[in-house]
Amino acid sequence: MDIREYLDSTYLKLSSQSGLTEEQTLEEVKKLTEQAIENHFYLVMIRPEYIKKVKEMILKVDSEVKVGTVIGFHEGSYTINEKVAEAQKAIENGVDELDYVINYEAFKMGDIDLIKNEFITGTSLGLKASKVVKWIIEVAALTDEQIKSICSYFSTWAQENFEKNDFGKIFVKSSTGFYKAEEGKPNGATFHAMEIMLKYSQPLPVKAAGGVRTYDEAVKMIKMGVKRIGTSSAKALSEKGNTNDSY
Repeated sequence: MDIREYLDSTYLKLSSQSGLTEEQTLEEVKKLTEQAIENHFYLVMIRPEYIKKVKEMILKVDSEVKVGTVIGFHEGSYTINEKVAEAQKAIENGVDELDYVINYEAFKMGDIDLIKNEFITGTSLGLKASKVVKWIIEVAALTDEQIKSICSYFSTWAQENFEKNDFGKIFVKSSTGFYKAEEGKPNGATFHAMEIMLKYSQPLPVKAAGGVRTYDEAVKMIKMGVKRIGTSSAKALSEKGNTNDSY
């Protein structure tokens, strides 16, 4: 199996999180992009402020690598208007895919109308611009029942509000990779969580992100039915290696 076509090669750390300067962070993003182009990964996932630069690098060499960014990252608590504004700017800057963080804390509080509005509004914006949209649910913050519930809602709302031929462009994604889980507990994708997501998100595709650390884990998730894998160690995984990175 050539897993490169499933990999979203990712760098989302702020300078304050990595201890790097702004210039050094940009260099890391450039290196990630060059590596993705060289290795033919599916996509590079970066912060919104780097979209233009990364897009220019990819177009300059006529590469097919896609550019994705995160919206409402990483807590998901931004208002819908803030998320829409951020997404619209990303679209104008040439992004190919939008990974929204759903307001999972509002969902846990029972505010289903709020997350329904986010899902429909954010998805509509992306689809109208011919973009792929992914919804990050942050599995480490949810119980099994909550994962089942939110995935079922997304499936229902997609089928009620969008065309069948658009379903493949509306992903449900496991994690940001930045959630602070309780000591010893995983903060991203697990086989158990992905199994629930795959079952209840149908007919929407699923992306595993956060915690996929070995080639064998990636292959197993792909065989389970996962369509994309977000990782900050795409090269290591593509070379059948392992990584200790959290994302």
